[in-house]
Amino acid sequence: MTSPGLRTDLLELTPEALTALANAGFVKRAQKDVAAGLLPRLEIGADGVVQAHFDDGVRTSLPTGRTLRDAQCSCPASGMCRHRVMLVLAYQAQAASAAATQQAEATPTDDNAEAPAEPGGAWSPAEFDDAALAASFAPSVLEQAHKLALARPVVGVQAWRSANAPPVARLPMCSVRFFSRSSLVHARCDCKQGSGCAHVVIALWAFRQAGALQPGSAEVMVEVQSPASNGADTGSSAPQPMQGAAAQTLRAQIDALLLSLWLDGSSQPLMALAARFEAVRDQARALAWNWIDDALDELWQLVQAQQARSSRFEPLRLVRVLAELWARLQAAAHAERPQQTRPALLASQILGIGVKGEVALDHLRLVSLGAELWSDETGEGASILFADPDTQNVTVLERQWTRAADIAAGGTAPNLLGRRVAGFPLRQLASGQVITKTATRRANGLVDITAGARQTGVLPLSPKSWDDLVAPLRQDSIAALVAHLRDAPPDFVRPRQAASGASAGASGQLHVVAFERMEVASCHWDAAAQVLHARLGQAAADETQDADERGDTELLHLALPHRAVSPGAVDALARALAGEWGALRAVAGTVHLQGGRAVMQPLSLLTAQRAVVLQAEAVAPQPLALQSDAEETPALNALAADTLELLALWLRQGLRHQGGGALSRAEAQVLRLKQSGLGHGASLLGAVLENMRSAQRPALVAQLAMLGLLMQGVAQSAAH
Repeated sequence: MTSPGLRTDLLELTPEALTALANAGFVKRAQKDVAAGLLPRLEIGADGVVQAHFDDGVRTSLPTGRTLRDAQCSCPASGMCRHRVMLVLAYQAQAASAAATQQAEATPTDDNAEAPAEPGGAWSPAEFDDAALAASFAPSVLEQAHKLALARPVVGVQAWRSANAPPVARLPMCSVRFFSRSSLVHARCDCKQGSGCAHVVIALWAFRQAGALQPGSAEVMVEVQSPASNGADTGSSAPQPMQGAAAQTLRAQIDALLLSLWLDGSSQPLMALAARFEAVRDQARALAWNWIDDALDELWQLVQAQQARSSRFEPLRLVRVLAELWARLQAAAHAERPQQTRPALLASQILGIGVKGEVALDHLRLVSLGAELWSDETGEGASILFADPDTQNVTVLERQWTRAADIAAGGTAPNLLGRRVAGFPLRQLASGQVITKTATRRANGLVDITAGARQTGVLPLSPKSWDDLVAPLRQDSIAALVAHLRDAPPDFVRPRQAASGASAGASGQLHVVAFERMEVASCHWDAAAQVLHARLGQAAADETQDADERGDTELLHLALPHRAVSPGAVDALARALAGEWGALRAVAGTVHLQGGRAVMQPLSLLTAQRAVVLQAEAVAPQPLALQSDAEETPALNALAADTLELLALWLRQGLRHQGGGALSRAEAQVLRLKQSGLGHGASLLGAVLENMRSAQRPALVAQLAMLGLLMQGVAQSAAH
């Protein structure tokens, strides 16, 4: 179709693109009107301006080089309206009708008949040249983009996958999606500005510097440089953040802090640690090592939670964070070493340089994946985990309240789930879908929503609330989930995410698991450990294979511990698995590998009738089948877990305070590791014991970190 003034950019806007540029309600309403034939009359000027005339007298105009929010409409709406969406859909319908007529009129022998233009096919934003940039963005926006690029932000670029999965760039603070191959004005950023911002320019430069990408290929990380700096070559000119006296001093301070924790224990008085933590964090912030600062912050929060006897504290998490801190610094140093090829991960990316601060978000829809409640002697709080269906990002909304503030307010504290956040009860937010214009987000996924009249609304979760989620967040089979977890890079090189540490007692990645014919293979209560265990699998289509005959790797293992702060969670899970609310459709929670199998601590479930947010459910006692779960762990994985428990005990008490009995137990563990074929682990533990008796104590930090990482890997791997 080659009509003069053809608006190819409008033909390229899919329903998904229109939903992102407007909202789902307007798109659904407009689609119904199109299906009913209720189309406006269109006028297309020679300059490409499309005008829509509606029967109710409304006039809408969309010039070239303008996106939907810039269209002019005579309706009373102050912002986006359905008329703008209807204009695009009507234009697409008219173009499709004209193309069909043209094709029908072409004779079968007319070899020169031109086929209608199809906006499909793979493409890259790198195809836009500097002239397109200059035509689409104001000089002030381009100048701002050059300033942002001076920090050399690390951007993840995802190549085109399909018409419904366009190119995406994930900046440290926001995501940019390119919906049109012919116009940059339709690129959508989830910052407050929405489009035409400097983030879109940075995203385009990232695609240019990423080079040729195969359609559907894995995300590629790029350290973006401004073209004005002649930064197309990202090799020797890249800065070396691990070099210099300040960096070396900070590494030494971190090692000294970690050694202090190992020697004197995390139970040492907080006053002795507070000043050291703050001094080290100040240095990390000065160097913009933001993931290091974030890890130090989590470490300090865990130490405080331990001494406050908080339900947030988990001993093994403390061991993991210490090991991650040491390993992250080592990985960043390794990335700076001279290499023949560009490293897969950059030092700046590993350290989190350029990701500080927060960004105000535009119209945002967040779907709850569950909540985690906590309580201790001084206060209580909650973390609500959300997914953004548009960008597939996971965010966490955190709130905490002190008991001192409740007393000062005069009266007893309200029920935790009844406390108000952004003007709504916590229970309603945890079990709902939030639509807001007042959200801000940090790079680690922490989101904040402020109360505002008519700025935020909450709808209840429905059985289809997670249907818009896709991989890798949503996994459609156990095999795909296990493969994703197995192939994922280690925690110490990934960007730190608040969702990873939001679930007390569980470390792992947040995922939604949903597949057809989901069934419960087993469910029982371990009274000794106070944990409800269950196994989920996919029912065989021919019903010839019993659920118990499947291997562990074909099943999703659920493990939900009872916690006093959420007394109804275990019973709610048992009721959902028993089918009280209909067939199970999906489950969300933090997942990790244990012995090669996927183990999830569930946060919420979707059934045929309703959503079940476990920690927001009321207490309703259920009879549970009793069984001990101890015999299910393979010997090698259990040995690794035993070693990690030993490290957690040492970290809590301090190596200085270990008596002869504890050292004898450690020596016996060395022998067990050696006899089981874990020679490297035995050597590391033996070296730790030797250095505890000598003056070579600085080496302990590296040895204990490597031992912890090794045992984590063994605990996760499948037994052979």
